[in-house]
Amino acid sequence: MYGGDEVSAIVIDLGSHTCKAGYAGEDAPKAVFPSVVGAIDQMDVDDNASTENNSGSALDSKNNIRIIDSDKGKGKRKLYVGSQALGFRRDHMEVLSPIKDGIVVDWDIVDSIWDHAFRECLLVDPKEHPMLLAEPSFNAQQQRERTAELMFEKYKVPALFLAKNAVLTSFASGRATSLVVDSGGGSTVVAPVHDGYVLQKAVASSPIGGEVLTDCMMKSLESKGITIKPRYSFKRKEIRSGEFQTVDIDFPSTTESYKLYSKRVIASDIKECVCRAPDTPYDEKAYSNIPMTPYELPDGQTIEIGADRFKTPDILFNPSLVQTIPGMENFAEITPSLRGLPQMVLDSINKCDVDIRRELFSSILLAGGTASMQQLKERLEKDLLEESPQAARVKVLASGNATERRFSSVWIGGSILASLGSFQQMWFSKSEYEEHGASYIQRKCP
Repeated sequence: MYGGDEVSAIVIDLGSHTCKAGYAGEDAPKAVFPSVVGAIDQMDVDDNASTENNSGSALDSKNNIRIIDSDKGKGKRKLYVGSQALGFRRDHMEVLSPIKDGIVVDWDIVDSIWDHAFRECLLVDPKEHPMLLAEPSFNAQQQRERTAELMFEKYKVPALFLAKNAVLTSFASGRATSLVVDSGGGSTVVAPVHDGYVLQKAVASSPIGGEVLTDCMMKSLESKGITIKPRYSFKRKEIRSGEFQTVDIDFPSTTESYKLYSKRVIASDIKECVCRAPDTPYDEKAYSNIPMTPYELPDGQTIEIGADRFKTPDILFNPSLVQTIPGMENFAEITPSLRGLPQMVLDSINKCDVDIRRELFSSILLAGGTASMQQLKERLEKDLLEESPQAARVKVLASGNATERRFSSVWIGGSILASLGSFQQMWFSKSEYEEHGASYIQRKCP
């Protein structure tokens, strides 16, 4: 059908936090941008057309905007995709995510994200490239069929393949059997992979991911009286050389979701810079007098962060800690039923066949942005050693390269898979789609 080299397949991994896209065979994705978009209802825009013309946004001319007839009954809406377009504050712009609990809930937005990846980032014509898309390990049949329809009908791609996140992570580390712990923005999923297939009955998931940790960090700082000012809400003026004064600017038409998005970007950076998983379960007394770590906010104020550096990451191991954070009450209601990471790993392995448990214990792979937190690997290994059976040799593996772990263990697995010569007869081709319809994807991509 195709030879591995001539194909130049495109690999897309649309996660709940970021979308990664690039060419198969390369070692890193070409484009990495947020998988949320800004949306403005045209109703609001018509009233403000005159004001927006005055501000002269340079981005509008760059096709970064898609006007999409949304079936929400409100007529049209403009979508702004990509970190550059999102970083520019606009009146009445809501920040929307197309993915909820790992499932796509808004296909218009997914469509605009793919479109942005092809046309703006990779500058390719999708008609000329087979597509390998990463999907969640528990993806439903109708979601897969909808993906196939969009890809073949709208983008007219020559061939398509859907591969499970866990399988791709496993391939990226050169293993056919492993237990993948994928902790991303929206959730944490533990999935056993055996001989290149996900064992569905043993997949465990929890809604605690990077975004919950970012929210906890933000609420915790706010409860101590620290305000995080979004970048658009102030200007810095130099009074004397090296001395700055911040002047607040008021934008009354900024939506709550955009304010929250802008604050989260900063809180997320604080979390990535200062947090690390504690070596032992977090204890209020033991950590009350640890040395503080300074962090400079965009508006110039320097804050000191103490016990929160350890408390926030420990929520992954002990979800009930959420209840101790002021302002997280609505999330705290569901925490009693949630399990920590070590517990999820053990549950998942115990649901697998006895013959492969030993192999799973010895190759536990960490993937996803949240899993690249400092000391997380060591702490998980330590907790599992205490709780696992004596005979098991527990080994938690994570890529030593932080960028690889953060963006792309799934993407790299896809890049490797799609460039293998032996994989080329596996594609679900356009002619097969026309002959058998979208439901045939269940047979072609198990």
